[in-house]
Amino acid sequence: MLRQPLESKTVTISRVHSTVTYPANFIFIAAMNPCPCGYFGSNDHYCTCSEKQIKAYKNRVSGPILDRFDILLTLQAVNLKGHDFKGIDSSEDIKKRVASARENQYNRYGKEICNGTVPFEQLIQSSPLTPKQQYDLQQVSSKQGLSNRVQIKIIRLARTIADIKGEVLISDEDLKEAMFLRKLAPPTHFSLTGEANKPLYR
Repeated sequence: MLRQPLESKTVTISRVHSTVTYPANFIFIAAMNPCPCGYFGSNDHYCTCSEKQIKAYKNRVSGPILDRFDILLTLQAVNLKGHDFKGIDSSEDIKKRVASARENQYNRYGKEICNGTVPFEQLIQSSPLTPKQQYDLQQVSSKQGLSNRVQIKIIRLARTIADIKGEVLISDEDLKEAMFLRKLAPPTHFSLTGEANKPLYR
């Protein structure tokens, strides 16, 4: 039921006598435990789940829904006792960076529209990937079986990371960070290098 509003930003309700479509542009945030008992990966508790149980639990979220998430994160529990919070940005500092990134996007596209919703053709025309970046993304996508939707989301996310940093173009590090935020980054021994290949988006 979520797939249509996530894709089209509208929701259609059909009844016997009529069908009505409403706007439904929203931010979708979801959370789940790492396993049925909730302690997989914990440093303080023992996980009682089998590998089969964990896999079945994660498979309850369908691939098409996961494809429609921009960011996928795995979080670890934090012990707040004795935490000094040094080096952590304040909400005000983060707010300023976000506002600046949005302003950059408005100026780039000539209207109040962001990287997440601008037509992909317009985004890639204003911020093209280099041949090397296209090849790197293709290599990761081939190895991990990424859909075109996920690849486009990675590019959109990399463009936003570049905007937050105040960069004009998408750097290799921006693309790599976007992969990490989709839980799709290659392992540490993998280097974002390669020969040029055909562009992904042509």
